[in-house]
Amino acid sequence: MFKGSYVALVTPMHADGKVDQRSLEALVKFHIDNGTHGIVAVGTTGESATLPFNEHIDVVKDVVKLVDKKIPVMAGSGANSTAEAIFLSEQMADTGVDGFLSVVPYYNKPQQAGMVAHFEAIADATDIPLMLYNVPGRTVADMLPDTVAQLAEHKNIVGIKDATGDLQRYATTKALVPDDFLFFSGDDETGCNFMCEGGDGVISVTANVVPQAMSKMCNAALKGDVEAAQMINKDITELHRQLFIEPNPVMPKWALYKMGLIEDAFLRLPMVLPELNSKNAIEEVLSALKLI
Repeated sequence: MFKGSYVALVTPMHADGKVDQRSLEALVKFHIDNGTHGIVAVGTTGESATLPFNEHIDVVKDVVKLVDKKIPVMAGSGANSTAEAIFLSEQMADTGVDGFLSVVPYYNKPQQAGMVAHFEAIADATDIPLMLYNVPGRTVADMLPDTVAQLAEHKNIVGIKDATGDLQRYATTKALVPDDFLFFSGDDETGCNFMCEGGDGVISVTANVVPQAMSKMCNAALKGDVEAAQMINKDITELHRQLFIEPNPVMPKWALYKMGLIEDAFLRLPMVLPELNSKNAIEEVLSALKLI
């Protein structure tokens, strides 16, 4: 079920902080119309860290309803408290989501054995497929290949989003897990190479802005057409970089606002709007790509 370009969807908000339902509907339509293979709702890019449980669950419900089974929906269900991650998973289990994405606990810095216990407890809580998410740049704790291999034995743990950007890490881990264990890149700059080396997909920030290009790149890579995938990726390489010049999701929200796809670039504190030089940099790239 899980293959190709999955957008790490932003959560659009009004200036008063409320979720912007009209823009959310427009974004979902934008992705379905432009070939996005799946949506990740309320992950890091969806500001999961600052949405309270009720809003988090409501946004996931809304996305599932808007998608209407046209493409798969994966819901962010991670937390640095195992009990909270289980609670979120249980509350979203009957929303119609196709999978969960659960991040390595942040701030706590758990041992590898703690990560195993954490994810096994979450996977035991529902029957919905669970994808692990390793992003040591944000969590500090790094889930090692042997740990992934141990977790891959669980019937509900189906894959990993690897945001290390380390292609050797991918190769090392793949050699330790079953053939059907899924590997998604969580690093847009290296995502094309990740897929060309055998990865199953990307969970992409860049796909918020250029869903069609990301979808075509993934399609080419999945067919083994490395040259075509790399040619598509070359055109958006600078966009990959500029979307991360400030902490995610600051820049994708600003880009979508300038493209007229969301009504406001508002973010929940402690995130704020980008600096002027960052705005200028991303707008220059958007202009070059004829997006604004």
